[in-house]
Amino acid sequence: MSDDLGLFTEPDVHTDERQRRPRGKAVAAARRAQVRRKRTILWTVVALVLGLGGVGAYYGYQTLSGIGSFEDYAGAGETDVVIEVKDGDPVTAIAATLKDQGVTASSRAFTEAGKTDARLTGIQPGFYLMKTKMSGTAAVARMLDKNTKITPLEVKGGNVLHDITGGDGKVTKGILSMLSEASCLELDGVKKCVSPEELRTAAETADPVALGVPEWALSDVNRVEKAHRLEGFIAPGLYQLKPGATAVELLKSVITTSVTRLESYGVLAGGKTTGFRPYEILTIASLVEKEGLTKDFGKVSRVIHNRLAVNKILEFDSTVNYKLDKPNIRTSDADREAAGPYNTYSAESKGLTPTPIGSPGREAIEAAINPEPGKWLYFVKCQKDGTSCFNETFPEHDKTVAKAIQEGVF
Repeated sequence: MSDDLGLFTEPDVHTDERQRRPRGKAVAAARRAQVRRKRTILWTVVALVLGLGGVGAYYGYQTLSGIGSFEDYAGAGETDVVIEVKDGDPVTAIAATLKDQGVTASSRAFTEAGKTDARLTGIQPGFYLMKTKMSGTAAVARMLDKNTKITPLEVKGGNVLHDITGGDGKVTKGILSMLSEASCLELDGVKKCVSPEELRTAAETADPVALGVPEWALSDVNRVEKAHRLEGFIAPGLYQLKPGATAVELLKSVITTSVTRLESYGVLAGGKTTGFRPYEILTIASLVEKEGLTKDFGKVSRVIHNRLAVNKILEFDSTVNYKLDKPNIRTSDADREAAGPYNTYSAESKGLTPTPIGSPGREAIEAAINPEPGKWLYFVKCQKDGTSCFNETFPEHDKTVAKAIQEGVF
């Protein structure tokens, strides 16, 4: 490296004796002192540059590594606010949502308060009732409180849209009533719900597309009785409901989620392999769900397929009960003789019911698409746990029924 300034080289004091002059030693000493001063100045500059660079690097490290102060509120919060945790959200995304919704003063207030609590990684998707201006510690505690999460709607296999009154007078709430209850939320002391009436009106009068009905079912939905046109579209499972949504918005969110599930269960693919339309598969699956235990689904489905193949009426009590205000396990002669499209004992109602008669689950749909091989045309509950017996001929079936009655099965 060149040293044009002469900072790092000693002057040549060993000059030819002929060039020496009096006072030569003094001049050489002066030059050496000048070099030392220059070196001192240079290293001082270097030290300053390195020092300033180190300070900058230190503060950069503080910023990147999260060392240092951050904004945080004090206390348990002020007004109610609902936040949503989406499926797959990591803790950092939840922290950002809390900050954006005014719950915490900063994302770090939440992450720092909960950095040693492994439970934060287990927060489930859904809606949570929080407070504005909460401290990070308070926000962590509230997010982990099981009562903070807004209870989702839970639909079970066989549930129907309308309420059912049993023989003992007990009312079993239908999906619309359950959806109404799940929509309720109290914010700052004021409780708001979407009523069953609002939901029923939307279900019967709103544009099916606006309600989330898929294209593959539109023609069927548009031709059936409006009171039952959404039956079967809300599959069993949990549904996260957005607080404050309208009746149409609630139904659409639930049906859209459900249709995704139904299609994943094979409704569309089954329509290509069975000869039935997807909507008909949904209807068959609803009958399977109502008529037997899960272990018998495949055989019940086979009975339905076999009867439809020979143009034989289905003769199911479940379809008759679907239209009754007070259904019973065994329908009466009068009920079975009454005219109507859901009375599958009537010769005028051959084939499937106009709509599904309840919510079919995955197992029922799979059974509807892939029935168990067999020649059965009859079945009846023959054991007290609900197990069914299957027969190929009516005389065999008649004996099974008599035995079940004798044993007090029904």
